[in-house]
Amino acid sequence: MTATPALDGLDNLRDLGGHRTSDGRTVRPGLLYRSDSLGKLTGPGLAGFTALGIRTVIDLRYPWEIAQTARVPDLPGLAFHNLSVEHRPYDQAALGAGVDPGPYLAARYTEVAEDGAAELAEVLRVVAAADGPLLFHCYSGKDRTGIVAALVLTLLGVGEHDVVADFTLTGQATERLVDGYRARHGRTPDWPGYGRAPAAVMELFLADLTDRYGSVTGYAATRLGADGGLVRALRGRLLTPRPGRTAR
Repeated sequence: MTATPALDGLDNLRDLGGHRTSDGRTVRPGLLYRSDSLGKLTGPGLAGFTALGIRTVIDLRYPWEIAQTARVPDLPGLAFHNLSVEHRPYDQAALGAGVDPGPYLAARYTEVAEDGAAELAEVLRVVAAADGPLLFHCYSGKDRTGIVAALVLTLLGVGEHDVVADFTLTGQATERLVDGYRARHGRTPDWPGYGRAPAAVMELFLADLTDRYGSVTGYAATRLGADGGLVRALRGRLLTPRPGRTAR
């Protein structure tokens, strides 16, 4: 994984560069980022964000979430896309202590994969066609963001082990995410699983897509229209050249 500079105000930002693919290529650093809500960026954090050179932002949240908590500030040359991939709101913080994050969240992710197919398809098209660095995010940068990261990395040829490992990195931000919830609401989330990202969540989700469609790429092709041309565009933009070849 490529090291990502910390930005004041963000709890769960990372560069997806550095992942290796099955054909020996590498996701290029500095082109694809994931994070929690950019509406928290102010002052030094906003300056740091600008320095990353990000030219496209995909906000995966509901429009009402953006209205409540703000969006990335308007910056010169920044393209903004609001593609709300989740269609069934639910309150994680209010879940009971007996809810197992693995099967519960995996089932919610499958709902997003089915309900939000049109929006997810557009996300892939935007990522493939973007000019320069792109960042996608939701509220905490874990669930909706994790789904998109898993789909893009898989289509790039990154193996499932690394896809799951990227998802679990959000666990390093759990304490900050819980502190942020406490600061906003004046109380601790009821659910002990809030902000956590155990491997079982992503493993079960990917297994469900495989059961339904034969593979994750099969899901992307069948439900999202991710044909060979789109996959080649993603790989051409985001991957280093194949070993033995030079970039044109």
